[in-house]
This record gives sequence, structure tokens and C-alpha cells, in this order.
Amino acid sequence: MSALEKAFTSKPGKAIAAKAGLKDPPRLRRGRTWPEGAIVLAEIGDGSLARRTLTLLGRSVESPVVDDGGEPTPGYGARIGALVVDVTGLTTIPQLEELRAVLRPAVKGIERAGRIVIVAHPSAGDWEQRSVARALDGINRTIGKELRGGATTTLLHVAQEATPGDLVSTLGFVLQGRSAFVDGQAWTVAAAEQPAETLQERPLEDRVVVVTGAARGIGAAIARTLARDGARIVAVDIPPAGEALAQVANEVGGTALQLDITAADAGAAIAAHVARSGRPLYAVVHNAGITRDKMLANTDASRWASVLDVNLAAQMRINEVLLDPATEGGLADGGRLVGIASTSGLAGNKGQTNYAASKAGVAGLVEAMAPDLAERSVTVNAVAPGFIETEMTGRIPFVQREIFRRSNSLSQGGRPEDVAETIGYLLDPRSQGVTGQVIRVCGQNLVGA
Repeated sequence: MSALEKAFTSKPGKAIAAKAGLKDPPRLRRGRTWPEGAIVLAEIGDGSLARRTLTLLGRSVESPVVDDGGEPTPGYGARIGALVVDVTGLTTIPQLEELRAVLRPAVKGIERAGRIVIVAHPSAGDWEQRSVARALDGINRTIGKELRGGATTTLLHVAQEATPGDLVSTLGFVLQGRSAFVDGQAWTVAAAEQPAETLQERPLEDRVVVVTGAARGIGAAIARTLARDGARIVAVDIPPAGEALAQVANEVGGTALQLDITAADAGAAIAAHVARSGRPLYAVVHNAGITRDKMLANTDASRWASVLDVNLAAQMRINEVLLDPATEGGLADGGRLVGIASTSGLAGNKGQTNYAASKAGVAGLVEAMAPDLAERSVTVNAVAPGFIETEMTGRIPFVQREIFRRSNSLSQGGRPEDVAETIGYLLDPRSQGVTGQVIRVCGQNLVGA
């Protein structure tokens, strides 16, 4: 049971929630689970990319119910599990009516924790085509705020030259429960050198993955989830967390490395540890981070520097060492780098100027590094968590905590495994076409872009 569920089942929690008029939050579908109801496929224009990708995923599809503008809205005989709309052939404003006509019955007929996925091409072409592409973003974000029962929506921009194999990992992720707390978001999928043919249950089998800040909370969840997917985990954290770190490493069958990531030789120490394993380094997840919150007027140089050093500069120093081809135990070609940004960095947050700077910096680093590492087939991405239920957030006073939890479209806080599942998707070898992206794991926060 999550901390949120415990809060509502305790006597004080029930009393406060009832007095505030708060309903129980919807239960989200998690893990490698597919929608229970039918997957409906609508194709607008002459696009067939989504259909061919669903075939690779082994998913059968049904035809959509189309709204003719009359009342009442036509419905499905039973709740549908997902609607996938292929608009890769959409180029004109009148065609947006076709999108409305298939979305309206589905929004009213989607099951709890169902999915709506819009598959489009990136903005290109003449003025009308570009305006229509941007209109899709507004539609996607708005639907996310209108859906109920834990259902979510996603907009996938898929490159013109991409194949179904390039999309298989991403479409599988957003349809499965792994994407439970990713809502109202959009990102880009490019073409890859070696497209995939299907999903795998253990896509990281025997691949070495370094996870910093792994002793507890989100870091521990990342280690557990990636180990479930087959990874050999190198769990990294500071010496004072050594006992908890050892427990996590033992639990996932990995190794522990006690290390201050701000040390000048941190990158060399990680590389040496990996080199001793006799296996190449496949991925690094830069999860370690700190907060030193104060209003800017009360933020001194020391408080500012410590956050920027741990959350951003240390990551850059470690990357520089591990990306050097001469480093034994460094990152192999075809590897993965994932940073942890934050909705605080993307939208700003009162009292967190230093933290927001560091996390926005992570997003900027990802965007800058991705094209530079493309020749080595190394992908660089980030996740941006919103309010996640951890030991730290559990210490926030109940009323304030409820405000944070409720300030998203899913009316609840996320779980550490929600962040971990998104990272697992980005590390999947079949996600080669996803790079330079920042994916928000926030339940579609109602504040910020």
C-alpha cells in the first residue's frame, strides 16, 4: 500500500479528506500490464505506422466509433482499454474534425487507467501543417486534464523516416502500466540503425548499469526495476549510507560502491569498479541529488554551490571520464545516459532557485549532449519527476502534502517505481530512437509547461 493510500485509510486521513471534500484517488495500472479492454485504432489520412507497430506488439485492434455530431454521443458496447490515433497523414485544419470525432466517444468510453495515444509526425511543412501539428499538443494536454479514473494520454512525434520497429518500445511503454504516472506528455522518436521486432521482458539482460544515489527512495526503486529487467547493478551512494546501500545491492544481486560523486576522482572510481567486473558499461543513471531550499533572498553562496555541484557539475565531470574512449570501464558505444531533472526545474518552484537551476541544467545538458554522441549511438535523456511519494515527502504536513498530491491530473502522488519504469524504457536497447528528450513523470502537473 502506498503512502497516499495509507493516508486515506487511516482515521485522521479519512476525517481530513472527508472534511475537505476530497475523493479517493483513482487506482493506477502499473507494471508490464496491458489494458483490459479492446485497443481501438483510428487512422486519419493515409498513415499506417501505428497499425504496423501494434502488429509487432502482438496486439489486435478494433475499429473506432465515430461521432457524427448528434446527441447523445455514440458509445462502445463495453469500456475500451485504449484508443490509438494515427495522425501521421494529418495535414489540414479540417482533418482535426476527424480527430474530434474519434476522440469524443473514446474519452467517454475509456476504462479506468486506460490510454489514449496520438501518433504524429514532427512539425514540418507549410504554415497550415505546422499549425495543425501544434494543435495536436493542445488537444493532448487538454484531454489529459479531462480524463478520469486514472486514464492518461500521450502524444508521440515519430520521425518521417522511422519504422514500426523504431516505435515498438515507445508504444509498448505508453500502453502498458509502466507509464502510469506519465500523462499529457509529448516526446520525439527518431529512426534507429537497428529497429526492434518486439518487446522483451528482460531487455537489459547482463548489461552493467550504474545507478547513483541508490541507497534509498527513487534510487533504490531504479535499482530494483532495472534488475528486474535483467541489469547487473552497480549501486553508488555516499559512505554514510553504506549499510542501506549494501542492502539494496544484495537485494538486486549487484555490487555496492561507496562514493562521494563530487570527488575529483569519482568518474575514475566508477570506471575502475566496472572494469573489475569484466563487462562493458552499458548505462549510467545520474540519480544522486540534494536540496537546500531557501528563498533566494536567504540563499548564500555555500547553499547555492553545493546543490549545483551535486546535481549538475558532478554529473558532467563523471560523464567526461566515462565517455573518454581511453577509459577502461568507460561507457560503451550504444550505451545510455539518463539524468534526473525535475518539474521544479521546468516550471520553477518558490524557495528552490538553486535546485531549479540545477535541474533545468540537467535538461539543457541532455539536449546538448545527445547530438554530439549520436555517432557513437549513445542516447542521452532525462526524466523529470513531479511529486513522488518517498520517505522525504512523507514528512511534509498532511494538508500541504495533499495540495502537492492533488495538483496534477491524476489527483495523487507518484511512486518511486513510476520514475524507475520510465528510466527502464529509456535504457531499453529498443529505445535507440529516443534521445535528447526530457519526459515528465508527474501525473501532468497543473502548474508549468
